[in-house]
Amino acid sequence: MQVKALGHVVLKVRDLERSILFYRDVLGMKEVARYQGVMAFFTLGDNHHDLGLMQIGAQAPDADHGSVGLYHVAFKVGDSLDELRACKAHLEANKVSIFGMSDHGVSQSLYIHDPDGIEIELYVDADPALWRDDPGAVLTTKRLQL
Repeated sequence: MQVKALGHVVLKVRDLERSILFYRDVLGMKEVARYQGVMAFFTLGDNHHDLGLMQIGAQAPDADHGSVGLYHVAFKVGDSLDELRACKAHLEANKVSIFGMSDHGVSQSLYIHDPDGIEIELYVDADPALWRDDPGAVLTTKRLQL
């Protein structure tokens, strides 16, 4: 057996409507379905759905940073620094706080939190030749200036 692709990710959220506004209206994902008022599904264009949100309620505790589980979800926003700059301007216009900017060599990234504090990486890819022959190139992290 060999896994061929990542199919989708489902995130647990406190308030489905609040999260839908963030992922649909701020990040620009297309909402494709809702299920029984507790789930929503989004596509990035090529799959029937790439992201699911599942409401678990306002009293849900924050995830413990020291426990096993999701660290962050990364979404590609383009292939150029100009596209990443446009993403940064869009986030700022929507009052989304950017808490990190990194140059990973193989990609350049902005880091934000969704309404429930889930870490989201928004990135652009660099030339794939940087990592195809040297997969260890993904270990680079430098401060990014935009």
